[in-house]
Amino acid sequence: MPRELELKGVVDDEAACRRRVEDAGAHVVFQGRLEDRRYDTTDRRLTASDEVLRVRTYTGDSGERATLEWKGPTRVEAGYKVRDEIIANTTDPSALAGILQRLGYSVIGEIDREVVQYALERATVRFERYPRMDALVEVEGQPDDIERAIRALGMPRDAFTADRLPTFVARFEARTGERAALSRRQIATDASGEATDG
Repeated sequence: MPRELELKGVVDDEAACRRRVEDAGAHVVFQGRLEDRRYDTTDRRLTASDEVLRVRTYTGDSGERATLEWKGPTRVEAGYKVRDEIIANTTDPSALAGILQRLGYSVIGEIDREVVQYALERATVRFERYPRMDALVEVEGQPDDIERAIRALGMPRDAFTADRLPTFVARFEARTGERAALSRRQIATDASGEATDG
């Protein structure tokens, strides 16, 4: 079964890191909006078993495409975050959403970000900017490919971890005292709450 291996880190100077990976031969494969909608049953069966079922939609200059993705439980091997995964591609995210809803799944989580994704040899390097959270860079590939990409980024190796997104959220909130927002809906909800409180 295909496996996803990745590391993430907070990126402080995205422009400089992008220049360095481009100098190392990376080329942009996608730039635009990346939206995740995570699905589960009413009894949260998938969440309980640490499985992910999501529709991921890419919207950029070349139009819209989507993937239906299943990911198995997270494990850490030799310091890398690893998940088994199955991915199917489509150009119709609304059809995928309709099928999942008919099967009894509903959206339990939303993530919206602006991304720039590079291919660097056999690694994928993706810069991610969230509505309100630290900017992250994710590196995916086989271990040797990941390590080469990290060296090309010019960031300290210990800036990268196998931590999951909620851990980065918790660190942001602890450091800034602000509530992180991973989706446009969270920003809108916060704004409407602030308006009501005033």
